[in-house]
Amino acid sequence: MSLRPPGVTPAGRGRAALTVLAVLALLLGGYGLLRADAGLTTRQVTADGVPLTEVRAADDGTGAVRRPGVVIAHGFAGSARLMRPLADTVARRGAVALLLDFAGHGGNPAGLPGAGRDDTASRASLEHDLAVAVAHLRGRPDVDPTRIVLVGHSMGAGAVTRYAAGHPDIAGTVAISLPDGGDLPDARPQRLLLIVGGLEFPAFRATAEATARRGDGRRMVVVPGVEHISVLFAGRTHREVAAWVGGAGGAAPRPAARLVPAGLLLLGLGLGFVPLATLLTGRRGRPVAPVPVAPVPVAPAPAVLAVATAVTGVGVLLAPVLPTTRLPLAVGGYLTGFLLVTGFLLAAARYWPLRLFAAGPTPVAAAAPGGPVPTTGGRTPLRPVVAALLLTGYAVAAVAVPIHLGLTWALPVGVRWWLLPVVTVGCLVFLAGAELLTQGRSWRYAAVGALAVPALGGAAVVGLAPGFVLLVVPLFVVLLGWQAAWAAVLRRAGAPRWAPAVVGAILVAWPVATALPLS
Repeated sequence: MSLRPPGVTPAGRGRAALTVLAVLALLLGGYGLLRADAGLTTRQVTADGVPLTEVRAADDGTGAVRRPGVVIAHGFAGSARLMRPLADTVARRGAVALLLDFAGHGGNPAGLPGAGRDDTASRASLEHDLAVAVAHLRGRPDVDPTRIVLVGHSMGAGAVTRYAAGHPDIAGTVAISLPDGGDLPDARPQRLLLIVGGLEFPAFRATAEATARRGDGRRMVVVPGVEHISVLFAGRTHREVAAWVGGAGGAAPRPAARLVPAGLLLLGLGLGFVPLATLLTGRRGRPVAPVPVAPVPVAPAPAVLAVATAVTGVGVLLAPVLPTTRLPLAVGGYLTGFLLVTGFLLAAARYWPLRLFAAGPTPVAAAAPGGPVPTTGGRTPLRPVVAALLLTGYAVAAVAVPIHLGLTWALPVGVRWWLLPVVTVGCLVFLAGAELLTQGRSWRYAAVGALAVPALGGAAVVGLAPGFVLLVVPLFVVLLGWQAAWAAVLRRAGAPRWAPAVVGAILVAWPVATALPLS
């Protein structure tokens, strides 16, 4: 005898459980982000066009005592928000931290000349922004102008070491993941801490070792088990930086104080998509038997993957010569061109050459694994459109809010407002092409998306794509995996065949268009 209440199905109970988990994750994440600011005060200003964020411990009655000042500079495709955990750590130790957004990054709408290239124009722009930040920090009444320390990551590490080499009044410098130190003069900067992740590319460690040997007062630290980005969130990194800066003791570093709550927000919004998609696009009629319709040829999986592999190869070859490379978005122009041409070719391959490999017809009305089940109706033609619009808005919130609050800048500024729809169109064409080629079969769809990852990585290695593509690939993997999971949810919920591409396009495009540097 079943104890299940009338009308309650196992699927319904599963969606209810997901809703509860999603709400719980959202509440915990929101609470964690509120607690991350406890004991700190922030002030945001703009000086000479450079957005700056001051972080200091809340007033403890010792405002008359001047504190060390720390300018913290992000790397390529980073932002002040990405470096905020380091600012929190040094501020809790009694220093005044100042974060900046370099030109083309974060909330700075100005373009970075030669973004993605370490040339004279790019270096001059970085030095200008850094000089603005140093001058601003020195002018604060609670900062000791003789105790200014510079901290930089990757591109920012190169900028702060070059600046400190030419300004001996800088009290100390920290270079995290320094990309190149060959042009630094011997013995300058003098007091230099070099930090490198144990899992980074060997060139970063070699640079740190060579730079450490070329001067007195230098120290090198290898942080085990972390790579180019996670080194910023390692406890060892924060302890070393805090000790190098100096200041008064303070609490133990909490490098994940924002990252973990943001991850909970991301989890909650990701889980919440399942019941929401079912609510908005779910079937309202009764399943019916397949209706005789024109047959659709179905190619075997090996043929689909072979064609997709060839198409992605053609995509990486054609992307460098497309007009999209002129978009003022470093790396993003190449990536958009690759997605556009690959998507068109995937869609074309659906009709040729895959028809040559057709294994037999499948009635359109029959439900493919992971695909929609036909129903007797119960929804108007307008309903899928409204549902797709609402779910697209939800996707924007799901990707932008957690990233912006807990990881890095994720809001459009300046020309990013028109770059965002351009990149979205590229993503839409690619995802629609993958949907057509795979006929909505979820595992094939995910495999086609996964093929883009080694194609882009290989193109960067051989010089067909900008080298910084290698830094974007991990983000691309996460976004494509996330989009494929949501696409499977939409298919099971009975959404139209175009819905996964529409919702997924903004999910993938938003971080690309808001995080990559403006050039």
